[in-house]
Amino acid sequence: MSEPTRRPIVVVTGGSAGIGRAAVREFASAGYDVAILARGQAGIDGAVADVEELGGTGLGLSVDVSKIDEVESATDRIEAELGEIDVWVNNAFVGSLAPFWETSPEEFERMTDVTYYGQVNGTRAALRVMRGRDRGAIVNVSSSLAHRAIPLQSAYCGAKHAVKGFTESVRVELRASGSAVTIGLVTLPGVNTTQFNWNLNRMPDHPQPVAPILEPETVAKAIVSAAQHPRRNTWVGIATAYTVLGNRIAPWFMDRYLARTGIDGQQTDEDAPRWGSNLFEPQDADVDRGARGPFSDKSGTFDPVSLVSRRAAAVKSRLGL
Repeated sequence: MSEPTRRPIVVVTGGSAGIGRAAVREFASAGYDVAILARGQAGIDGAVADVEELGGTGLGLSVDVSKIDEVESATDRIEAELGEIDVWVNNAFVGSLAPFWETSPEEFERMTDVTYYGQVNGTRAALRVMRGRDRGAIVNVSSSLAHRAIPLQSAYCGAKHAVKGFTESVRVELRASGSAVTIGLVTLPGVNTTQFNWNLNRMPDHPQPVAPILEPETVAKAIVSAAQHPRRNTWVGIATAYTVLGNRIAPWFMDRYLARTGIDGQQTDEDAPRWGSNLFEPQDADVDRGARGPFSDKSGTFDPVSLVSRRAAAVKSRLGL
């Protein structure tokens, strides 16, 4: 009698809400058991319930990804309770909408610690267990703002620039060492998530993603594809394409355009909930916030950029390329 096929194991940081929460569901739908690393207990419990509803095993751990000892301890527990980690998705971040000079050193450092060092710590922990087995995939969730920074998000933009450089360096080191472990980026546009209900805000109106906006479930499909068919960088969204390419062609124009439109474009006078800043304390500790934010009426689910990318990756995989 043959043994049952082992379900693959994925770790998703920031998996209690937003893009991470949508990725948890998408991985579970694809047959993975999922470990969720986040801070808010209600959101963690909701994510575990999502995995179990979809037929998988979920393990939710309260972890601050900026603290390497917590990430390493979580890694050991995941391997002991779920099994060997196959995929690690670094997604957790915290952000703000405020001018740099209205952002305190402590706030700036905290955003950098979670958004950048959180990915460094997750990558370090993943490589510790993956390199010895010579298999595994790391997916670092990035942003078009890693290529073209915008106003009011200096800490976030700086961190995402750092994530891009860090990932590229580690990728080459793995290749040079002959490792079969992969690391890649998924580069995102504006997405309708809970971020805009709980980021630090010092502007007069409510934060909103820059249009055109995608729903987090569309992004989650690209993340799963990037894990199953690893590649250097997966772009998601038309906005990502024109942001990255536009800045390559005419960065001086982008400076002027964003100075004129970038501040108002990130705010709305629409009535939407604010739950307080999650910078130092989670805002889903007592209430499960889910994946989507308040802008579904402005958001879409169809994305030709990532759709083409996913299909091309699947074809290359089938052909062994």
